[in-house]
Amino acid sequence: MSTAAVKLPPMMTVADFLDWPGDGTGTRYELVDGVLRAQDPASDTHGTIHAKLTTRITNHLETKRPGCRLVVAPGIQPRVRANWNYRIPEMAVTCSPNLAGVHMTPDPVLLIEILSPTNAADTYENVRAYATLPSVQQILVVQSTRVGAELLTRGADGAWPANADMIEAGGVLRLASIGLDLPLAEVYVGTHLAQP
Repeated sequence: MSTAAVKLPPMMTVADFLDWPGDGTGTRYELVDGVLRAQDPASDTHGTIHAKLTTRITNHLETKRPGCRLVVAPGIQPRVRANWNYRIPEMAVTCSPNLAGVHMTPDPVLLIEILSPTNAADTYENVRAYATLPSVQQILVVQSTRVGAELLTRGADGAWPANADMIEAGGVLRLASIGLDLPLAEVYVGTHLAQP
């Protein structure tokens, strides 16, 4: 069944969204200002980048930050219009404990998105929403069609910079929020974008 043939609810709250059984197609949705937004299936390159980031960050947290954990496809509720928004980035790092029955990832310090050509506008809209959370220290957007990333780091005064740091091939992702310096090249190992 295609999603075009599925009748989606016109508006819903986060509570409605969490109770919604889905559309029966297996499509993953997030809630944006009360409206369901389908998330595009990931490409092979996207999935490989996701796996590399998951492995590198998880290994780091287990050895250097055992009180922190990586969450894949976390539920994130922005501060703005909170009852109408449930965003789902690729990954989040939180140093709060996991509790039974909790949908939202508590107090994320790092949020990560992988940018695909088809989801750029949605991704950057989500980045603005993530910045409303006081616990978030960094937001990382990794490219999936070229080697590169954008890293936003909240200042000591709590303000976000006007522009992201651009990390290009040969650069290092300085994830101060979790104490990890990760060579960007390691994120692309196993993809057609990997440096020879």
